[in-house]
Amino acid sequence: MTGAPTTPQRSALSGLRILDLTRILAGPWATQVLADMGAEVIKIERPGEGDDTRSWGPPNMIDDAGRDHGAAYFHAANRGKKSVAVDIAHPDGQRLVRALAAQADVVVENFKVGGLAKYGLDYASLSTIKPDLVYCSITGFGQTGPYADQAGYDFLVQGMGGMMSVTGQADGTPGAEPMKTGVALTDLLTGLYAAIGILAALRHRDATGQGQHIDMSLLDVQVATLANQATNFLATGIPPVRMGNAHPTIVPYQVFPTSDGHIILAIGNDGQFARFCDVAGAPELALDPRFATNPGRVGNRDTLIPLLERLLAGRRLDDWIAALNTAKVPAGPINDIGRVFADPHVQARGMRTAPRTPDGHHLAGVASPLKLSQTPPIPPTAAPRLGSDTFAVLTGLLAGQGLDLDQLVLQGVIAGPAEDGPAQ
Repeated sequence: MTGAPTTPQRSALSGLRILDLTRILAGPWATQVLADMGAEVIKIERPGEGDDTRSWGPPNMIDDAGRDHGAAYFHAANRGKKSVAVDIAHPDGQRLVRALAAQADVVVENFKVGGLAKYGLDYASLSTIKPDLVYCSITGFGQTGPYADQAGYDFLVQGMGGMMSVTGQADGTPGAEPMKTGVALTDLLTGLYAAIGILAALRHRDATGQGQHIDMSLLDVQVATLANQATNFLATGIPPVRMGNAHPTIVPYQVFPTSDGHIILAIGNDGQFARFCDVAGAPELALDPRFATNPGRVGNRDTLIPLLERLLAGRRLDDWIAALNTAKVPAGPINDIGRVFADPHVQARGMRTAPRTPDGHHLAGVASPLKLSQTPPIPPTAAPRLGSDTFAVLTGLLAGQGLDLDQLVLQGVIAGPAEDGPAQ
């Protein structure tokens, strides 16, 4: 059955142009979010090298025709962008980037504090060219403070910012040591906060015509996202400690062994605990004054947990999950990433995609989680090949400025895509 032709939906950020001077993860994650929402993102990369993560493989991404598209890490944070290879250390390269900034709504960079001033690409310089420019700087420690000049990386900041002090097995237990998270969570959260800040600054610009400088610090974000662990400390003066998979203020809320695997039991209220006890064949536990309320369960954790461990060890994982889901008790397995993408709910939500390459082939990819009814994310395109858009962008945006692209190539100021090797 066919219906009337549909009008393509306008993306939320259609018409917005982002000049992306970032690399690695936090900055590219922020600009990828904006690209997903339809912004034009022009990624400036070093000729011949590009973003550092282009070489952070294997594994590499291989398209459905067997062609190598470079390190998978790069593809995690750079879909939907254009790559322009310009040497910003060269005066002509600086002039090109300044000219591009004059036609951009937003500049995002993650150089060291003051690192772009010598190129005339810092906020003070570019805001004189374009006063309504939104300029976002992402650094480890921010533009001010005693650590401002130090390099900051996700792992380092997870340690300095308290995350590792509450992540890992408790002291005195097997495998006890502070642990980082399994992905660079501080970088990712900083990217998300940067995207939020950029959108807020654009709202202000649209209302007033005034641009501004956004100062994003990984350490600030890590401290802010300690969430309840931070407020628990501020409320008591006692620093939280590592508790493995247990929760400091909710019980039972941790991993338990079953007869053939591990289950997560995430009981958030007293009603759920009572239903769990019914399913487990131990309704008396929910009536016990020591365990009837969450504060009681927290205070008597050391008594309750061994009782629950014995109960849960008596049945198979799948049997527990089926019974607890039926009883509306939050519980689930610990999936490896292969099982994640095989999960029918993850599949139904469309979280695996196939970004299209410029030559019509497809890669495997992860979808944006944003689901907007009127302005959904644009269909994903693959992360760009290094320099693939250099000539098109410069010719299109800087037409009439007397550019001799061939001469700039000879001088090493710009570069197009390489003809040999992986499609970086």
